[in-house]
Amino acid sequence: MKKNYRIIVAYDGTRYFGWEHQKNTDMTIQGKMEAVLTRMVNANEPVRVIAAGRTDAGVHAKAMTCNVLLDTALSADEIMDYLNHYLPDDIGVQDVKEAGERFHSRFNATGKTYRYTCYCGKQKPIFERKYVYVLEQKPNLEKMRQAAALLIGTHDYKSFCGNPKMKKSTVRTVDAIVIAEENGYLTFTYHGDGFLQHMIRIMTGTLLEVGFGKRTPESMTEVLLAEDRMQAGVTAPAQGLCLMEVDYN
Repeated sequence: MKKNYRIIVAYDGTRYFGWEHQKNTDMTIQGKMEAVLTRMVNANEPVRVIAAGRTDAGVHAKAMTCNVLLDTALSADEIMDYLNHYLPDDIGVQDVKEAGERFHSRFNATGKTYRYTCYCGKQKPIFERKYVYVLEQKPNLEKMRQAAALLIGTHDYKSFCGNPKMKKSTVRTVDAIVIAEENGYLTFTYHGDGFLQHMIRIMTGTLLEVGFGKRTPESMTEVLLAEDRMQAGVTAPAQGLCLMEVDYN
């Protein structure tokens, strides 16, 4: 009899083409997890792992929540041990628990926290270079915070969507954007009920343009109202983005 398991997984996305299956490559987080679980249960059909969201190529996660239906006599701890033994070293399972049969990692999620990290210190970040966007100079934090305040709320974020063929609603609620700096590391922490493709990276790129004086903080209102991707800023590189947490009631 199949049981529903809730899995928390962390991964370094540097080598991967994102979470979701891609054509002509097995280098996805979903693909790696499903391959190991299918072998674990000796299933005739591939095991399907459902995640709370899709991270893009090169994006990392500290706590991606997913769920999977498994017919196995192994305990939750034994499933975690099996996964961690056979998964690549840059993918690690943090927790496995049996969940209710109706638990769905994507549909039941109520919020997500992402963090984008830049580096603007004097020394090269040798050991963190895969996880930060290196800036040539420090942007104006106060102006970026003023701009970020205008992006908070329930809005149509079509201007910050990287998918030009998006047919579903682009309305989302972003309830917090916290910009902080410490020891040369500049972080943008976003919390909301969900995010569009490339949304956080585009918002970060746009806020950095404000910080470098290429835009005014007040222009964020115009960008939102335009509902036009061309009105927002550049898409910040993938390596600076990390999914920190997924919320559930």
